[in-house]
Amino acid sequence: MSKKSRSKRRLKSHILISMLLACLFAVIVALPTLIVVPFIDPGGSERTATAMEQEKQVKETANVAVEVSRTASNTVETVPLETYVTRVVASEMPADFELEALKAQAVAARTFVVRYMEDHQAEEPEAIEVSDTVSHQVYKNEEELRQTWGKEYEKKMKKLTKAVEATSGEILTYQGEPITPSFFSTSNGYTENAEDYWENALPYLKSVESPWDKQSPKFADQKVFEIAEAEKLLGIKINPNEPPGNIKRTDSQRVAEAEIGGKQFTGRDIRQKLGLKSTDFTIAMKDGHLIFETKGYGHGVGMSQYGANGMADEGKSYQDILTYYYTDTEISKLPADGAKLVSK
Repeated sequence: MSKKSRSKRRLKSHILISMLLACLFAVIVALPTLIVVPFIDPGGSERTATAMEQEKQVKETANVAVEVSRTASNTVETVPLETYVTRVVASEMPADFELEALKAQAVAARTFVVRYMEDHQAEEPEAIEVSDTVSHQVYKNEEELRQTWGKEYEKKMKKLTKAVEATSGEILTYQGEPITPSFFSTSNGYTENAEDYWENALPYLKSVESPWDKQSPKFADQKVFEIAEAEKLLGIKINPNEPPGNIKRTDSQRVAEAEIGGKQFTGRDIRQKLGLKSTDFTIAMKDGHLIFETKGYGHGVGMSQYGANGMADEGKSYQDILTYYYTDTEISKLPADGAKLVSK
């Protein structure tokens, strides 16, 4: 073999050894990365054991379905629990609210439907349907939300989905049982005791101060009725020369009882018969008209949505909001066997 051939052979050997060393180095460097990759989410952040457990919980609750009775079309839509919750939040609370307020609404919406299904499972296990109206929770499907939001749909839905996913499977409980998480738009500065509006007391639906609501665009309202119209709606005769009688108020300054036309009404009766925004109202009579001025919007029991947004704006978490408006409650995970509620 010539000297030139031996030099070429040694050169090839060096190149081969260099390539092998480079490959070995690459494997050594890449190995930790290969170990870590399965624990990194698409966003690049490391997934903790808690995050992995939450993902597992999402899969467990994904088998729960909700049957929604659509009032307008007289049909029934069957949707996964978390999809239902997302659409309820989209329908019940402004999407431009703070993220923590939206999270609080998501937990309340999820708790409501879980409690409703549990309460009705024994009597109608094969067809537990919830309404899409305020009688249960307002619900709009994707098509309806796209029509409502137009070009803003993707942006708003992304935010709402984030709120729902952050609370996936979470419900509010009192002594281990799902609560009835009433909520409403705007308080008069205080929420109402359950027994002062619905007669039955619930230990977690107690009056609390809610000063944030004064910033709500729905805080004050006025409604004027001709006396003849008010007489028809209330089923009474009103003497235009005789002002309304005494008004008794609850601890939260809402009307408990009021006398009109010589007849006693509860504040709730007057609100419903006349379509008032709230049971915190005053009554005046002028020039053949009854004038009602109200504070707040809604029944006033449970979580105030504008109050929740005000708390979130001050930096409070959704856990802070929920445990403030729902006295002595806890946030719990929906157990895996929660799927038995409506899985078929």
